[in-house]
Amino acid sequence: MSSDVLPFQRALVEKYDRPGPRYTSYPTAPHFHDGFGVADYRQAVERSQQGEPKPLSVYVHVPFCESLCYYCACSKIITHNRERAADYLALLKREIALQAALFDETRELNQLHLGGGTPTFLSNDQLKGLIDALARHFRFAPEQRREFSLEVDPRTVTPAQIHELREMGFNRLSFGVQDFDPLVQKAVNRVQSEAQVAALVDAARDAGFASVSVDLIYGLPLQTRDSFDATLAKVVALRPDRIAAYSYAHLPSLFKAQRLIRDEDMPPPGRKLELLELTIERLTQAGYVYIGMDHFALPEDELSRARHDGTLQRNFQGYSTHAQCDMIGLGVTSIGKVGDAYSQNVKTTAEYAEHLEAGRLPVLRGYRLSDEDQLRAELITSLMCHGEVRFAEFEARHAIDFRTHFASALDQLDEMQADGLIEIKQQALRVLPAGRLMMRNVAMAFDAYLVPGSGRFSRTV
Repeated sequence: MSSDVLPFQRALVEKYDRPGPRYTSYPTAPHFHDGFGVADYRQAVERSQQGEPKPLSVYVHVPFCESLCYYCACSKIITHNRERAADYLALLKREIALQAALFDETRELNQLHLGGGTPTFLSNDQLKGLIDALARHFRFAPEQRREFSLEVDPRTVTPAQIHELREMGFNRLSFGVQDFDPLVQKAVNRVQSEAQVAALVDAARDAGFASVSVDLIYGLPLQTRDSFDATLAKVVALRPDRIAAYSYAHLPSLFKAQRLIRDEDMPPPGRKLELLELTIERLTQAGYVYIGMDHFALPEDELSRARHDGTLQRNFQGYSTHAQCDMIGLGVTSIGKVGDAYSQNVKTTAEYAEHLEAGRLPVLRGYRLSDEDQLRAELITSLMCHGEVRFAEFEARHAIDFRTHFASALDQLDEMQADGLIEIKQQALRVLPAGRLMMRNVAMAFDAYLVPGSGRFSRTV
């Protein structure tokens, strides 16, 4: 594992800041295909039951939002009609029953994550009904081994509701803040006060949540160095356990909502890197550990401990300590990974209803990994999570000669090695402190499917 020092070398950051995958999966989602269907998914589940079955993780996608955030590129439905949520929940419960019937009842569910959209669009009674349905069909792990998390729009809940969420069994919360500056909030149509967020964070602490996370976005319209510095100071004062600082990708040609952002309000070229440098400086000075990609955590947080002891993992929810689970995706657009296969659900609520009302799993597409895919997936995960790959250990697991098998990839990394971002020695490839911001670039060299200049990816830094 690289040092906790995170140098920011502007010239090198600019040089390597190019589009590339985030590697929450390998192969990445653009390679999923509709030749993979329900029968393939069932076979993947059957293979996953052989030997020592893994624990289960469940992701539930709640697509509804009350209002449109102009920066958003997520799959969502803007509505005030609460009946739509009730109808959707009825379908979700059908999918829960169909999915659970495939898995051995002894397999424990120890990770649950609700994302969106806005999961707190659902009332607390509806959320409780969802948890109850999951508990009826799956075997929940003992509470001390569970990670049950929920994304929260601070505009949609009260402190009292936070306590109710804890009583339901949730033990981790992620608050979407993005920016505290009123002008920025207005420009992206997401207005919420610092006091509102602080009251919810305090409530989460009082309720006994094990972890509180705050999401920020840099590169939004009207952001300046001073304004974002003020936001960072306010977030640090809240002392969340984790902070995710995401780079905003402004692609109005692809995402209709982003066309509502005025071009003249967008920060000038170079501002995003300035804001990233500021974020790293402020958060590390405040004692946060850089986990990787966009993520920071307090030293005592589970992610920091996992990074330190070499057990950090990665899945569709980002960095995790539960990525060894088989992950079931529930709801429209949800992605899961069970055994050696990825699967993704249909993308519209109409298609979702059609499948479930007919008693069919709503699988749209997927991908079964070959032996070579699994080998490269392990390698990329090792780089993204641990900043290194040790050749002898890897060769022993996969019966290959590393330098021969990956000769082309290692050649591609010559320039990064010359720039002092990585080192390749006889025993290992290691990402050096100056290269930790460019981990995605290192991983890209080992991606057998990546065609330079193709795909719609965010920038690597």
